[in-house]
Amino acid sequence: MKESEHMQLRLKSCAAFLALYAMPGVAADTTATLGEVLVTAPQDVPLSSGSTTLSTAEIARKRARTSDTASLLVGIPGVSVYGAGGVSSLPVIRGLADDRLRTKVNGMDLVAACPNHMNSPLSSIDPTAVDRIQVYSGVTPVSVGGDSIGGSILVESAAPVFANPDQSLATGDAGTFYRSNGDSWGGNLSGTFATENLSFHYAGAYAQSDNYKAGGDFKDYHFTGRVGHTLPLDEVGSTAYEAINQSVRFAWKNDDNLLNFTYANQHIPYENYPNQRMDMTDNLSDQFNLAYTGNHDWATLKARAYYEHTQHEMDFGDDKRFWYGPGNPPSGSGGDAALNGTPCAPISGVSVIKGMMVGCAAGMPMATDGKNTGVTVSADIPLVKSDLLRVGVEYQNYRLDDWWDPSGAGMWPYVFWNINDGKRDRFAVFGEWEIRKNRWMHIVGLRFENVAMDADPVHGYNLDTYPTSGVGGLGNQTRDAALFNAQSREQTDNNWDFSWLARFTPDANQTYQMGLAQKTRSPNLYERYTWSTWQMAAFMNNFVGDGNGYVGNLELQPEVAGILSLTADWHDANEAQWGITVTPYYTYVQDYIDAVQWDSTLNAPRIAPVVDNFTVLKYFNQSAVLYGLDLSAHYLVARGTSVGDFTAQVAASYIKGENQDTGDNLYNMMPLNAKLALVQEIGHWRNTLEGEFVDAKNEISQVRNEMQTAGYGLAHLRSRYERKTWSVEVGIENLFDRSYDLPLGGAYVGQGTTMTIPPAPNQPQWGTPVPGPGRTLYAGVNIKF
Repeated sequence: MKESEHMQLRLKSCAAFLALYAMPGVAADTTATLGEVLVTAPQDVPLSSGSTTLSTAEIARKRARTSDTASLLVGIPGVSVYGAGGVSSLPVIRGLADDRLRTKVNGMDLVAACPNHMNSPLSSIDPTAVDRIQVYSGVTPVSVGGDSIGGSILVESAAPVFANPDQSLATGDAGTFYRSNGDSWGGNLSGTFATENLSFHYAGAYAQSDNYKAGGDFKDYHFTGRVGHTLPLDEVGSTAYEAINQSVRFAWKNDDNLLNFTYANQHIPYENYPNQRMDMTDNLSDQFNLAYTGNHDWATLKARAYYEHTQHEMDFGDDKRFWYGPGNPPSGSGGDAALNGTPCAPISGVSVIKGMMVGCAAGMPMATDGKNTGVTVSADIPLVKSDLLRVGVEYQNYRLDDWWDPSGAGMWPYVFWNINDGKRDRFAVFGEWEIRKNRWMHIVGLRFENVAMDADPVHGYNLDTYPTSGVGGLGNQTRDAALFNAQSREQTDNNWDFSWLARFTPDANQTYQMGLAQKTRSPNLYERYTWSTWQMAAFMNNFVGDGNGYVGNLELQPEVAGILSLTADWHDANEAQWGITVTPYYTYVQDYIDAVQWDSTLNAPRIAPVVDNFTVLKYFNQSAVLYGLDLSAHYLVARGTSVGDFTAQVAASYIKGENQDTGDNLYNMMPLNAKLALVQEIGHWRNTLEGEFVDAKNEISQVRNEMQTAGYGLAHLRSRYERKTWSVEVGIENLFDRSYDLPLGGAYVGQGTTMTIPPAPNQPQWGTPVPGPGRTLYAGVNIKF
């Protein structure tokens, strides 16, 4: 990389590494000092109308209060998160979430291998391993877009470090945290050993939590369906988790080339979900990431090859009923008591109650295997008059198997194939021209993507072959499988994106940006290839947490979004005294993938819609508009007083999303919200009083029977003391222990007989949103060696 594209960090005369990460055969020199260390930082990425960079310092200030990397984004105007598991929230940018965003972790396009998207891309990296995040909230340059209609999120770990010539380097850091609500704790440890040309780095992190408690009682039942196991009325069931992340990286460089290889392993033994009927009972992920950056006379060349293998399992966690049947579970099973004293019915005695089986079933084991391979090559080519040409090609090969082993009752005797050998191959090529002239900067780009998808035939629990006709099986499994198998499953989409961004800087106190784009996203495998209209099976395919069931649609077309975004930024000359940024935006989406309520018996749209209850829906293309306004501002209230400097900060967002075909509201639109903060800085201290204010959510999706939530206000206190080699962070979230519901938290199905509709007596009914956490005291310590 060029000198202008490097960040140089010079560490002068510090104590040598304390052997915590000393490699076998390498002795720590307790008398040596360190010379200069070159840190190769990611190259600056192109502008966007609404782009935000979270620096290392900003990320460090958030780590003690979350183990969820997606939550690091909260506070950026226009960005929020869907509630999910404790380390797996789904990011939302201006009303568009999950797969509608392009998310890259250390240059890899990761894919959720789960019908509930429990292993979301950002959950693959612990917050303590994150060094820098770039968020594109508005019009995104084609070089960082693709296969998405929302923004882009680029997450990077710290770049490799190397020692000065003829020297060696050993560094490390360690940290730990504790959060009172949920008795959550964990720690992280990392270390680097490097020479002038070689660098080895290890990073490890551990986090675990029990269920958290709301700010008050939000339900009137204790039942979980497990013998001797009940939950207090204020305890939010299925919010416990445990996560282990480790990685090793080897890097080599000379004057003009940098090559690094990273292997990362994640193990999540369990992660429970309050808004899903199932829980993650095991998740193993292996990532292999090889990257090259080279400075050449004609261009800066970048190449990357990666492979990700995910093995994922789901079943009922501790707070959800495991054995289903009209009586007690089999003798010696160790299961829970059922609803009366009669024995479990034999398999032949299966009956149906409103689409759900009753018999003797031992849980519902589900397994997913995903393999994700990618290659990218790009070049930044300098042109005359400070112009720059970016060109690149990308290829991604994705394979997915999703199957459910038999467990009894209606789930017997064969394997249910939810997706059989799903394939999604994506090839892309792009070109982008960056033009700088006087006070103007333009980026004009064009991108083409070919997305090829396919899947093999399927069958339900009741058959071990792939039917071509016939009836049978609970919930019309044979009929649905035969219809799916008879259709052409091979789909090819040719997608075009373009973008134009312009920035005008008339003087040092103001900047104006405008962006115009077309962006295209093909459906994911679960949207196209899930096939069963059976209520129980449909419940398993849901990545929005609304408690409903979803059925795929082979006829889905790609979503095509037209986006207009404007940004005005007024500030003082060095942006230290004051600043205000306002961004209105408008998005029209053709063939937006929404849903209609589905009648399983007729295999057709439901004539009389279900209201105020959970239901089954099928994906359909419709049209939608989203528009809104983001605002951020800061003002230096006082400087140099006897008690330090004081700065006021505000971030606010409003969005409206509407289905143009039906007039319904789009699902999970964040209500009007704002965060106000007063920050005091004195010496090594940084203290913050923050107010979080969210309006009532009254504009809801009728087709999904989305629940309304009341408005609320929360107060948070934070304090951080930071020195060069150590830091301490303490704080209180939800200072006044306020009871509130998460506007994007979905439906509470976190305990009890989660697989029945309606549930058994005194069980959770439709109408309970997932509540937010009550008062939480937290503390974190980090030490650098």
